[in-house]
Parts: sequence; C-alpha cells; structure tokens
Amino acid sequence: MTSAPIAPDAFLHLLYEVKDHVAVITINRPERHNALNRRAYDEVRAAFLAASADDDVRCVVVTGADPAFCSGEDVKEMMTGEKPAAPALSVQARRPPTPAAMAALECSVPVIAAVNGAAVGWGMELALYADIRIASEKAKFAELFIRRGLICDVGGLLRLPAIVGPEMAARLLYTGDVITAEEAARIRLVSEVAPHGELMPRAMALAARIAANPPLALRYMKEGLRRAHGGDPVDVGGWAIDVIYRLFATEDHREGVRSFLEKREPVFTGR
Repeated sequence: MTSAPIAPDAFLHLLYEVKDHVAVITINRPERHNALNRRAYDEVRAAFLAASADDDVRCVVVTGADPAFCSGEDVKEMMTGEKPAAPALSVQARRPPTPAAMAALECSVPVIAAVNGAAVGWGMELALYADIRIASEKAKFAELFIRRGLICDVGGLLRLPAIVGPEMAARLLYTGDVITAEEAARIRLVSEVAPHGELMPRAMALAARIAANPPLALRYMKEGLRRAHGGDPVDVGGWAIDVIYRLFATEDHREGVRSFLEKREPVFTGR
C-alpha cells in the first residue's frame, strides 16, 4: 500500500511554490546533482499530487536547482541503504508502477519540464512525463538504465517512442547514449533550446499563457491527450463529445465567448 503523500511544507529535497496559477516544482539537491533518494522520490510524488488536487493550479513547471535537472537515482545512497521489501502480491496481481512516475504522468494539469542541465536516468524519465520540454543549452539527456543492467520506467517505454519515434527511442534505450540539447531538439525530444539564463523566464512565460485559459477545459484537454495516446479513436471521440457538452454549460465557456465578442481579456473562474 502506498503511504500518504508528504505535505509540501515538509519537503526536504524539493521546493514547491504556487504563484499566478502556476506550480513550480524544483528538485533541490544540487550537491548531488539533484539525484533522487527514497525521500526525494516520495516528495516528487507528493508534489504532483498536490498540484493535481489544487484547483488554483493550472500548469506545472518542473526543474532542478543548478547545475542539473535530475541525475536520476542517488545510486550511492540507494545502494548503501536498506532496500525496501517488494509488496506481497497474489499470483494474478501485477506489481504497481513507480508511484512518483504515475503521479507525474497522471498530473491533471499541463506540465512543462524546464531542463536546465543533466536529465539522465530517471531524470530523463521525469522530463518525458511532461507535456512540453524546454531545454537550456547546457542540458543533456540519456536513458542510462541499460548501462546499469536495468530497463527504464514507463517514460522510456511508453512516452519516448511516442515522442521521437520507435526507432530513435530504441537507439537511445539500447545504447544509453548521452545527447546534447541541440540533438534533443533535432529529434524533437524538446520543443525549444534556450540560452541558460533565459530558460526559466521562457518556461514561466509559456506556463502563464497556458494558465490564462479556462481551468476546467485545460484539465479535460490534458485528460483527453492522455486517453488518446494509444487509445481507441471511437472511445476517445465519444468521450470528447461528452466533455464538450459539459464545457458548454460552464461559466468559463460563456465568459470566453463574451470576452471575444467584447474584445477584452477573459476572466476565468473555474466554474
């Protein structure tokens, strides 16, 4: 059974701030290049759950304290510490996915990864869970699991092929090669490469543009994209029509129409 999430005000390894409808999650272990220990994994899960549950949050930006985005698992600490026992399962049951991965992947609002440095191992997985990735010129990416005798999490197995194509994903996963920000842009792993000092301003500007939209529609759009990934188009289309009719009845829909007709900026309330 997964334990209750840690409250953001009790975080030790992450910074969490909500301002102007944008939650900023910063992995804050710079002395370890933002490598994750067990507590940090729990805090990543808790941060995304907090953002999903907060009606005031319309977008998330996840980043790391310089000089890294996230260098994956803190191998030194994880290897020397006591290993947790695997949960007991029945013969029919499947082992649950990584809780931090599922919380990030299923975040109910759009997620931007502002990749300011190395995003390797589970750090690359975390970047893959985002809807949009913007990279600093200093960023580097690698799925290093194969070099450790492991396989990747759901990010590499599910998200990476959808983003860069099955063949390029296979190449990155099978080799564990490290690629630069420029190469990441070339294969469309990231949508933009920014000078290092401009990374967060650009990410926050994009987050503000996203957060200016109706919050209910944003959450449904995020859910629709998640459902559509590998889903049945008949099922997705039927679900979309249902949601469109729900949104027709909202105040935000009416405000969107009124503000367009009145040639003014809309004021959305989430109702």
